Amino acid sequence: MEKAIIPPEKKPYQEIGDDLRAQIAQGRYPIGSRLPPERNIAENVNDIGSGLNRVIDEAMRNERLKTDLITNVSHDIKTPLTSIINYVDILKRSDIADEKILGYLDILEVKAQRLKTLTEDVVEASKVSSGNITLEYMDIDFREMVQQTEGEMAEKFAARNLSVVLNLPEEAAVIHVDGRRMWRVLENIFGNAAKYAMPGTRVYADLSVSESEVKFSLKNVSEQQLNISADELTERFIRGDISRSTEGSGLGLSIAKSLTEMQGGVFELYLDGDLFKVDIRFPRIKPM
Repeated sequence: MEKAIIPPEKKPYQEIGDDLRAQIAQGRYPIGSRLPPERNIAENVNDIGSGLNRVIDEAMRNERLKTDLITNVSHDIKTPLTSIINYVDILKRSDIADEKILGYLDILEVKAQRLKTLTEDVVEASKVSSGNITLEYMDIDFREMVQQTEGEMAEKFAARNLSVVLNLPEEAAVIHVDGRRMWRVLENIFGNAAKYAMPGTRVYADLSVSESEVKFSLKNVSEQQLNISADELTERFIRGDISRSTEGSGLGLSIAKSLTEMQGGVFELYLDGDLFKVDIRFPRIKPM
């Protein structure tokens, strides 16, 4: 039984390309002869596919190289930095009477800790952007994590005379996330408020649940004028017009947003005058 002949115009491009390659291999289209238009179409499609694959492979390779470079450099910085922090601690516990020297040691300790935080944030931001993170999912009651984070940040809020108004639901707010990464998201959100909220004001933290969703909101009045957009504020190293002497790396909100979205959540930022508000939402896991 003869094989049915399918007109070229009705064949998929990939099949046309395969047929034409076979014909060329058999010498039916000598080099230099004019080839049918369908072959040009098929080869163009294949060329586009090959080009895209090369671009994707190159991008992934560059991203991995960038991540490896940042990780290695950060490790080389952290090793002597840890020694500096340890020696400062030893000197501060020594019997030093000179107030001027003690003052220098305090400054050195603050700057060293700030550099350590920056190094860790750069490494984490690099890993998040390249997707080089393993998530370990579990069911957690978000109420407990929010309450614990607020408690651990209490000293920082008190240092700037900030009052946290925390509203938690009575019912469970269970979400399916990586507990360690989710802790980092909350730490960055609360930490941002502790650094940049106007001293002497209130910071409102609200957790609510609906039938299908768990929502956490934090809002505060900014000490500095918010003269940039919400999108810019979640870009890396962006801190508005706040002085570079301010504690922090400018990576906190960017990392929080990326980690939230990696875990299937939604991260939204709202700016209205000097009012700063961040919302994060996750699907709710209902108790059995």
